[in-house]
Amino acid sequence: MTLRLTAAAAAAFSLAATLPTLAHDGIDHSAPAPIRADGHAPIGVMGDHMHKEGEIMFSYRYMRMEMSDVRDGTSDLSNADVLATPNRFFGMPMQPPGLRIIPTEMTMEMHMVGAMYAPSDYVTLMVMGMYVEKDMDHITFNPMGTAQIGGFTTTTRGFGDTRVSALIRLHEDGNEKAHLNLGVSLPTGSITEEDTIFTPMGTTQRVRLPYPMQLGSGTVDVLPGITYSNRIDDFSFGGQASATIRGNRNSEDYKLGDMGEVTAWGAYQFAPWISASARVRGQTIGQIDGRDARIMGPVQTADPDNQGGRFVEAGIGLNLVGQEGILRGQRIAIEAVAPIHQDLNGPQMKRDWTLTVGWQYAF
Repeated sequence: MTLRLTAAAAAAFSLAATLPTLAHDGIDHSAPAPIRADGHAPIGVMGDHMHKEGEIMFSYRYMRMEMSDVRDGTSDLSNADVLATPNRFFGMPMQPPGLRIIPTEMTMEMHMVGAMYAPSDYVTLMVMGMYVEKDMDHITFNPMGTAQIGGFTTTTRGFGDTRVSALIRLHEDGNEKAHLNLGVSLPTGSITEEDTIFTPMGTTQRVRLPYPMQLGSGTVDVLPGITYSNRIDDFSFGGQASATIRGNRNSEDYKLGDMGEVTAWGAYQFAPWISASARVRGQTIGQIDGRDARIMGPVQTADPDNQGGRFVEAGIGLNLVGQEGILRGQRIAIEAVAPIHQDLNGPQMKRDWTLTVGWQYAF
C-alpha cells in the first residue's frame, strides 16, 4: 500500500511540477523559484534543516522497525544457545537456572507529529511528540529447557517521550550550511507497562514488561548535535553527529544507556520535485545503569546488561516536493534502512529493517 501511495504521490507532484503558468508571452516571469526536493535530508534524519524567519513547518512520520532471532556480540545464537545462557535471577522464587523464554520477533511502530517555527533566521524551534506501538512474540520452554511448551505475545501502546529542540545557525555561505542541535527529551512515555506472559511452569502471569517493551525512558535526556549540509549543482550531501545523554535514574531506579550517532548522506536531484538519496549511519547504545526491581524473569530482555550495542546501517530514500498550487511546499518522503553490522551487548534480537514514511508542509 505504501508503494502505491508513493507512486500516486509521484505522479501528482510530477504533474504539478510540469504544468506551466502562462503569461502573455507564454512564460510567467514572476513564478516563484523551484523548491528543491533534496533541500531536506532523508526522512529518517531529524533536525536536519532550518527555516527563514517567520516560517512554519508541520510534519508527520510513520516508522516501522522489525527485529528477529537472537545474537550475542556478532554471533547468531540458536535456541539451544539461548537456553544454555545463565538466568541472572536464578535463586529467586520460580526462577530456573537458565533462560527459558525466548523472544522470536518484535515489531515497533511510531507515529511522530512535529512542528517547527523560526522566530529569526538564526534560530528554529522544534517540538515532536510520538505514539508508540510495540509487539513481541515469545516461545516458552519447560523448567529443564528440554521442550517447548507454548508461546505468547506481549503488547504495549501509548504516547512516547516528547522532544523539544532549538536549531542554532553556525554558518551559511551560499549552499553550505551548518547548525547546532540543542534539545531535551521529556519523559512523557510510560515505564510501568504490564502484560500477561506464559511461564515455564505452564501458567499465565501478569508482570511488568522488560525494558524494550516500555514506552519511554523515564528520564529528562539532553540531545546535543551538529548538522552540516551542502549542494553542488544537482548533487547534495550532508552529515550529522548527535547524542542522547540520559539524566539521573528514573522513578524505577534505572536509566537507559547513552546513545551516540553519526550519519552521512548524499542525494541526487533528477528534477526540482524529486530526488533520491543514500545514507549510512553508525550508532552506539550503552547498557542500562541500575535495575527495575519489578522486572525479572528467565528471558534475555529482563537483564539490564543485555541492552545496546554498536550498529552500522545503510539506507536508500526518495523525496518528493510539490511546486505549484496547493501542493507547493508539501513533501512526501520514504526511506528504507537495513543493518550491515551489529555487535550486541549480550543476547538480543537482531535488527532486520526500518521503514520511515513522512509528510512535511512548510509555509
